[in-house]
Amino acid sequence: MPDNVPLTISVPEAGKQYFGLKSRGAAYAAAARGDIPTVKIGRMLRVPVRALERMLDNAGTEAGA
Repeated sequence: MPDNVPLTISVPEAGKQYFGLKSRGAAYAAAARGDIPTVKIGRMLRVPVRALERMLDNAGTEAGA
């Protein structure tokens, strides 16, 4: 992973960047459902970029297997 890519991003940023979600609430709801992988660091909820990209890479393969 290039140095300029963060290891984690915020839930709203992940929702907007990867799923086109326009509101914070929609992003946090997707995280609560497990659609966006998260890790809790203290009181912060963060999205590990590698886990999210891995999940999206495998999304189409599970249904067809």
